[in-house]
Amino acid sequence: MPLSRREFARTSAAVAGAGIALTGSVGTLTAAPGAVAGARPQLGYGPLVPDPDGVLSLPAGFSYRVLAETGRTRLETGEPTPFKPDGTGCFAGTRGADVLVVNHELKGPHGDWEHPVPRLDGFVYDPAAAGGCTVVEVDRRGGEVRQRVGIAGTSTNCAGGTTPWGTWLTCEENSDRAGENGMTRDHGYVFEVDPLDVRANRDPRPIKALGRFDHEAAVVDVRRGHIYLTEDDKQPNGLFYRWVPPRGFRHGRGRLRTLADDAGTLQTMRCFDSGGRFVEDLSHAARAGVVYGVDWVDVADRDAREVPVRRQFADRAVTRGRKLEGMWWGDGGAYFVSSYARDEAPGGVPHDGQVWFYDPGRRTITLKVLLQVNPDPANGGLDGPDNITVSPHGGLIIAEDGEGLQHLFGATDDGRTYPLARNEVNLGTEEEPEYQEFTGVCFSPDGRTLYANIQEPGIMCAITGPWQRRG
Repeated sequence: MPLSRREFARTSAAVAGAGIALTGSVGTLTAAPGAVAGARPQLGYGPLVPDPDGVLSLPAGFSYRVLAETGRTRLETGEPTPFKPDGTGCFAGTRGADVLVVNHELKGPHGDWEHPVPRLDGFVYDPAAAGGCTVVEVDRRGGEVRQRVGIAGTSTNCAGGTTPWGTWLTCEENSDRAGENGMTRDHGYVFEVDPLDVRANRDPRPIKALGRFDHEAAVVDVRRGHIYLTEDDKQPNGLFYRWVPPRGFRHGRGRLRTLADDAGTLQTMRCFDSGGRFVEDLSHAARAGVVYGVDWVDVADRDAREVPVRRQFADRAVTRGRKLEGMWWGDGGAYFVSSYARDEAPGGVPHDGQVWFYDPGRRTITLKVLLQVNPDPANGGLDGPDNITVSPHGGLIIAEDGEGLQHLFGATDDGRTYPLARNEVNLGTEEEPEYQEFTGVCFSPDGRTLYANIQEPGIMCAITGPWQRRG
């Protein structure tokens, strides 16, 4: 049953009171009215120490290890590690190993890339496409790292999400049709990858019930079985989706690929404020702590046979967001990112990053983190959040994909931010430095290791240190 605007208006004041209005990037934080100076514990883990090897700067006491690098390390079948690692999930393997599934955000024909995902026989969806996933097993006792193909022949595998039953949902952020850009099959789908069962990944099949659009991330509501999906697109801006399973469907390993193409119901979000006014775009929220009520609107043609899904809705029918990107399930709901909205904010307030929390019980979204427009990205201000994970040590860890310097940064429960790592791999010159985004941020199941990628030149790192409760 949709949440009525009258019901939301009665309860919104109490819900909004739980959020503290803190906004901005490092150096531009603004405290909530009435906050007592010195009453909060120190943020983060201290200043970042420059790395003499020029890879990662970390706080004192932390260290990193390079696990895989494009073109240098190799898969078990002999091919080089593929390019552009992106969204990543970590799972518990045998004998204490961590097993990671790594997306590779490779768009277009296989032959256009020096290091595509290898077309392993039996694991290819479209032989024309360059993307896919690798599976990286890290034996933390002996230090050995093994890599293999999980799925191949998909396009622009960007983010995704872990499932409660121990698999990875990889998302194609590209919706080329067969015959477009050299592709031989339709793209824009979600695929399931099993990190532990090699045979389960043979003959890849798209989960068409989850729609065909420029997917970014996916998470599963553990209690209700709903799947939430973000869309990174513009003109018009992308949408936040919910898939409701058909009556009697039970989730489990490999069950999603058995679904009919039209199984369940795909819906998209429509928001309204405490006065019952429709919210056109998420950029209308000008401060952290803002709460919107949520209704859900059915998608008519989820496979976008004639019109892209996001264009199937009239103006003011649904709520949009600029660059809806990373998402992670935690605290009984879904944290999701709108990475920036500058001149793309229709009637809204420009920003350089938002993190929202969808509460399925209350049927609300709350703006948890708001990064103001970064006036000086070259000198380290945080902007452009992308991949995200919920930290077992409290708060969030976010991968930056913005302007200038690139960081992994933390966000506390009340919306304050702190740097955790800085990318020191300069792909430009000393006069005009260039640093690429962090991706694939996720913790090991025991919470001791933080994994993250530097997308270019393609480096996967394991970060360890004196983790403490933050947030």
